[in-house]
Amino acid sequence: MAKAGQETRTETATADREIVISRIIDAPQELVFEAFTEVRHLSQWWGPEGFTTTTRSFEFREGGEWVFVLHGPDGTDYPEWIRWRRIAPPERIDLLHGEYPDDPNSFETFLAFAPDGAATRIVMRTVFATRELRDAAVEKYHAIEGGRQTLSNLAAYVTGIVGKGAQG
Repeated sequence: MAKAGQETRTETATADREIVISRIIDAPQELVFEAFTEVRHLSQWWGPEGFTTTTRSFEFREGGEWVFVLHGPDGTDYPEWIRWRRIAPPERIDLLHGEYPDDPNSFETFLAFAPDGAATRIVMRTVFATRELRDAAVEKYHAIEGGRQTLSNLAAYVTGIVGKGAQG
């Protein structure tokens, strides 16, 4: 029982530094997971509404990196960098996300994929080093709405693939 209590305390200890967003996506778990594994998929849906992505390099493996630029609808470019820390197909991806390697403001994201009937529940838990960094991401970069839009883009993309597969 102490172990369960420890897990609860750990979760509570990061609550003021995290953002948790979840969504049910009407597509199989394996397909939703696969949308994160190949750059040809990611470039079609990654980012909030109106943003596009240009990949500089991509290696999907534990310890591998994805270096890319998010292009905002106003023409602003945002350099981005992700290191894939843990990959457990088709249930989990853990990553470190910043503007560049060793970015002191980088944050961790834990993605969980679970079947929900024929659909998939995805939970995106992002943990920042400090409460201030989390608050700045929410206020300056609209991280909560951006995360919701990103998962909405993912949902539209994978359900489009499912629809095309059903027709073909």
